[in-house]
Amino acid sequence: MNTLIRNLQQTVNGLCSLACAGRAPGTAGGKAARAVVLEALREAGCQPKEQAVPGCEGANVLAEVKGDAERWILVGAHYDHLGQHGSNIYFGADDNAAAVAILVEVGRALAAQPPSGRSVVLAAFDGEEPPHFHTAGMGSAHFVAHPTVPLEQLDLMVCMDLVGHAVGPAGAPSEVRQSIFALGAERSEGTAALVDSLARAQPGVVVRRADADVIPALSDHWAFWHQQVPFLFLTNGRWEHYHQPTDTPDKLDWAKMAATALWLEQLVRAACARPERKVRFANVHDDASTLTSLRGLLTALRTIKPDAEVGLSAIGRLETQLNAAGQLPPELHAQTQALVEMIELSLS
Repeated sequence: MNTLIRNLQQTVNGLCSLACAGRAPGTAGGKAARAVVLEALREAGCQPKEQAVPGCEGANVLAEVKGDAERWILVGAHYDHLGQHGSNIYFGADDNAAAVAILVEVGRALAAQPPSGRSVVLAAFDGEEPPHFHTAGMGSAHFVAHPTVPLEQLDLMVCMDLVGHAVGPAGAPSEVRQSIFALGAERSEGTAALVDSLARAQPGVVVRRADADVIPALSDHWAFWHQQVPFLFLTNGRWEHYHQPTDTPDKLDWAKMAATALWLEQLVRAACARPERKVRFANVHDDASTLTSLRGLLTALRTIKPDAEVGLSAIGRLETQLNAAGQLPPELHAQTQALVEMIELSLS
């Protein structure tokens, strides 16, 4: 674990260096950041290549680890950030250097012992942040428009964003602090069951599923979702340092990041080994998983946040409206989204 943490720190510190100056695409800092990612993946035993993204004047960094089958799992995280504005450098340690460091360590494990079954694409995307967000200049959108492996052979896209911090205040129970939210598993057949089977498989992290629509599609899974590629979005949610110059490496939870890397390796190997010939996209909702995850969080928070009871009462009322498939009436989705936003603000 100590070696893993040192590796994570080396990549994060490289991406948060003064030379990278906030990693804005098309800048000297963005190019320096790309060099850090390329070198980290090479040192991990992978063979990365650049994919130019003209729309942001940057490039994606891609590496492949071959399995036994001509179907694929993609693990992605954006490496760009907001750059420098005046005297402020937006270092982006949690957003999204931490995820890139985890990506590198998953690549290291897979390169040392290739997966059984499907092959894996490791993708460090450029151009995720404004002004390129949700445009053709977004690195992940460019990949979807110009895929290096056929999209119809892609059985799962795993996206990481904001996965470097502990959830909630310093005094919160570990059940809260160690939480990682997994959105979108319901959008492909069998993926929810796979994630649930591994939810507590790795000490140091608790994986909590939620429906993809509880928040807007605010990361690189957006373009894949629109092409009906199965996806899973991993995040710890926004916090007080989100898009602030204070998002620096000293704020990260290194033990949780190491546990996340080990958990994600397990998930990727399990996804590679799935017996299905093809994992099919499913355009369904799973509101029950969202309410279950929120109930788990608020129950753990009762001891330090008395107002958790208000949220638990709201969850109880919504749970009575679930149908047999675990779905709420469409007119109640806004209530669930508001509850998620309230809890995220309370924990930030």
